[in-house]
Amino acid sequence: MLLPNGEIVISQMNGDDLRNLIQTGEGKYLEFKKTTPTPEKIAREIAAFANTNGGTILIGVDDYKNITGISAYFEEEFLLYKAAGDFCVPQVPIRIELVHTGPYDVMVVRVPEANKKPVYLKSSKKRLVFVREKDESVLASDELTEILKKTNSDEGVTFEYGENEQMLFRYLNEYGEITVLKYSQLVNVTTYRASKILVNLVSAGVLELFRRSETDYFAFSNITK
Repeated sequence: MLLPNGEIVISQMNGDDLRNLIQTGEGKYLEFKKTTPTPEKIAREIAAFANTNGGTILIGVDDYKNITGISAYFEEEFLLYKAAGDFCVPQVPIRIELVHTGPYDVMVVRVPEANKKPVYLKSSKKRLVFVREKDESVLASDELTEILKKTNSDEGVTFEYGENEQMLFRYLNEYGEITVLKYSQLVNVTTYRASKILVNLVSAGVLELFRRSETDYFAFSNITK
């Protein structure tokens, strides 16, 4: 478990700064919580931010942008550090700050982007990977999990430009995007093999992955367009 230093860190934000931040609404970099839920639940948000681009969790703000405040700082702090230290693998070095506004105190939880990805969430069955998508923390696909691993690997990424890759590039030039299933059918290989090829091309910077309607799509990256 991550251990706090015992000091309450007062945020450099003032009440006006906090209210302006809240008005931007929940999104890829911001999450509201009226209170800290169980460590496993809040760990999902922490891991998702760490696996994406980092972010901020405000404790003491409800889903309707109302400041409700916290009543038990040390209990909230304990749950947050337990989540980041015991349920995130590797641990996430969160920073907790406090903003006082009117009669309320709000906790500002800073979650840095992980240096080593993916950050896994411990669960009763297996380790899971979550990422931030718009204003939600969602379960990463197997392909995205592999991309996170390769992106943070010290090993260089190379790819073979064979017949399967040529057929893929021709298809993308005509249709713009493709799924793992469609690619496996296109080149007549297993979905596992199709996934490996697509993931490798994303890791090499040739393709990019994006999600639409809970489905992963692959397209030429901006660099190669």
